[in-house]
Amino acid sequence: DVVVVAQSEIGTPLHLGTMQSAVRSAMAAYPFDDLGPGDAVAMNMPYPAGPGHLNDLCLISPIFHKGERIAITANQAHHVDMGGFAPGSMPFGVKEIFQEGLQIPPVRLFRNGEMDPELWSLISQNVRPRVEVKGDLLAQYACNVTGARRLSELMDRFTTDIVETYLDEMIRYSERRMRAALHKIPKGTYTYEDVVEGDGITDDPYMIRVEIEARGDSIRTDFSASDDAALGPINCRWPSVAACVYYVFKAILDPELPPNAGAYRPFEIIVRDGSVLSAIYPMAVCNANIITTQRITDVLLGALSHAVPERVQAACSGTMNLLNIGGTNPKSGVLYNYIETYAGGQGAMHDLDGMDAIQNHMTNTRNAPVEAIEAAYPLIVEKYGLLPDSEGPGEYRGGVGITRVLRTQGDVQLTLSSDRETVPPWGLFGGDDARPSKCEVIDPDGVIERLPSKVTTTVPAGRIIVTETPGGGGWGDARQRDPDAVKKDVIDGVVDIDRARDIYGVSIKPGSLDVDENETLKLRENS
Repeated sequence: DVVVVAQSEIGTPLHLGTMQSAVRSAMAAYPFDDLGPGDAVAMNMPYPAGPGHLNDLCLISPIFHKGERIAITANQAHHVDMGGFAPGSMPFGVKEIFQEGLQIPPVRLFRNGEMDPELWSLISQNVRPRVEVKGDLLAQYACNVTGARRLSELMDRFTTDIVETYLDEMIRYSERRMRAALHKIPKGTYTYEDVVEGDGITDDPYMIRVEIEARGDSIRTDFSASDDAALGPINCRWPSVAACVYYVFKAILDPELPPNAGAYRPFEIIVRDGSVLSAIYPMAVCNANIITTQRITDVLLGALSHAVPERVQAACSGTMNLLNIGGTNPKSGVLYNYIETYAGGQGAMHDLDGMDAIQNHMTNTRNAPVEAIEAAYPLIVEKYGLLPDSEGPGEYRGGVGITRVLRTQGDVQLTLSSDRETVPPWGLFGGDDARPSKCEVIDPDGVIERLPSKVTTTVPAGRIIVTETPGGGGWGDARQRDPDAVKKDVIDGVVDIDRARDIYGVSIKPGSLDVDENETLKLRENS
């Protein structure tokens, strides 16, 4: 059997959680016995089991020691483009995976340390920014080479038998720790449901439902009551669901636990084929990573808030809020694609405010610097910063989202992949909801077009794209918030003076920005 022994702690939980399935699928479909040193197999297909969408390419290499294959090293990376209907390969308006981009079954992309020129010719003909895709593939290969070299060096130092003994024990150790941690959850059944706001074809809501049964040292998570699969590309495959489950329980129970197959063993994960969480080939799936997996995380945390409230948080921004902007650079005539997921607010906890402007849960990316965007793409960043008053109020407030304003210098194709536009991130235990998302396009005459949260469209040159991301939900009654904390929020510019008064019941003197204690007492007594 193929099992994960060790993984990086730095990476997106979604990529890390689906890699075991990707490697297993590749090895089942490809004769790995034919591989030699310096070879690597590439695959990006979510069906039957693998990465969450075609952009996520998994590269898998055998590790040899003294002529014998001893292990597998693999990494998974999101590529900026895999061809298909629109730049970025994550379009809306599509119904089949064939429209999303190039499907790469398990193939030997590298032979004896060199990229296969014929396979690269096929891939490069199907992607837009060829230089970037090739560079990222070479970086992935270098990553595997480094991993293979270090494991071989370890076996030179300690012998193969000793290293394999410790690898086996690492798996058993993680399983023991996870089973011990699961006892922190009182035995019982916990449920929750939340919604994805349409699929880019219709505005019909798609309900994500979970029933968690805590059994002591094991957990059953049943998602079978979730809605049927969507026409549009918000459908998941089961490895992505499993990745969300692994992430949530590790994060809330034992964040330092070494991530490997042992930690996964205590979980029974149930999905219903034909549902939005277990789509059937060839249904479209490309935007599930960005939206649906975040909602899976939300329902798991919502259910666990009834069991271990001190270990969970209110809803975070609930979407990776992705922008894909692509076209032909009017200066160079070269195809380009700008892709970035925009941070939002983190949900508050029982004793802690949510962080402002941060990627949450299933993603882990940093923001692109303004200078890098303007140097690489025909885009001008006219504004970028925190979004005041977007937090979910509470005794502990949620984090605020961000706004970014881009001006196009040429005609572009824009894909917006977002959510939480009509159903905002929720608060817990009296905490209020956060401000929802919004995206607009403004023409040179100042006419504003409000975009739906899920759309692929053409934006002419000289337009302004304004994006606002959701904040995080609050925790507890906002009128119980420490007045000095409200004062600091006002000084920091994340909460307006009027909002401090009307929502938090705290009167701030405009001149000195000190708390008016008498007026605050009256406001709170009368609330």
